[in-house]
Amino acid sequence: MTKLGWLAATAFALLPWQAFAHPHIFVDARLEVLAGADGNLAELRNVWRFDEVFSSSVLLDFDKNADLKLDDKELAELGETMRKSLADFHYFTTITVDGKNIPVAKPDVIHVVYKDQQILAFFAVKPTQPVKLKGQLSFGVYDPSMYTAVDFPKDEDLVTEGKAFATCKRKVVRPNPDEVIAQNKDSLTAAFFNDPTGTDMTKMFATRLEVTC
Repeated sequence: MTKLGWLAATAFALLPWQAFAHPHIFVDARLEVLAGADGNLAELRNVWRFDEVFSSSVLLDFDKNADLKLDDKELAELGETMRKSLADFHYFTTITVDGKNIPVAKPDVIHVVYKDQQILAFFAVKPTQPVKLKGQLSFGVYDPSMYTAVDFPKDEDLVTEGKAFATCKRKVVRPNPDEVIAQNKDSLTAAFFNDPTGTDMTKMFATRLEVTC
């Protein structure tokens, strides 16, 4: 993999869907949704832990001095590559308010560490517009190409923080793929299965945090 193609953000844009009908990269994630003192959504804090196989390939790609570790400069370069390459894919982060998608802004920085043979990334994204914590809100992290499998091992890995969430009801939704297909068989056309990157339907399969305020 090349330096600019190290993550699915660039790789899946260049390959046909048939080449990756199943995930090639596996991520254990944590998502913290923070409310501001003004009652609006403040930011979403992400922690991603990449699988060891993929982490090893990243190590080979960014270990410029070939010492089998990533120093601060190499980690900073890796983080900046992530920050740039994931921009077109909204950092795999989705926010909806009453069904309406809310875009996210580019994070100031993505911090990266290499620990126990795994890459860990830490970053926060903010909505591009004020989001009042009112109505039906949904938060999630998923790769629309399905090249990267983003998993939240425990429900506690999707959390809300801040006084504005005190009166809200929250639940973690883990869709059953068979049920999703059965319930949406009329809308999940052949085009979706041939090239899901051209649709917005993959979010129906993704784990998400739903909050009602």
